[in-house]
Amino acid sequence: MPCVLPDGSVAPVAKKILSTALQEKSEEEISKLTGIPIYRVRSSIRELLDAGLIEEKGGKYLTTEKGKEKI
Repeated sequence: MPCVLPDGSVAPVAKKILSTALQEKSEEEISKLTGIPIYRVRSSIRELLDAGLIEEKGGKYLTTEKGKEKI
């Protein structure tokens, strides 16, 4: 299931990830805090990066301003 839907909105899983990454978090931290399996976090982060909703900083992820608008 995609994180970013055709209408530009985001799926509930993506909202959880974006909300958790309001402060810099690693993939493992996001997985632990949200209860989302690590493989799903990794695939979702790739999609969110491509959409400009999250950014990577030194191995950790942070929600962008564009991402905050989607929460």
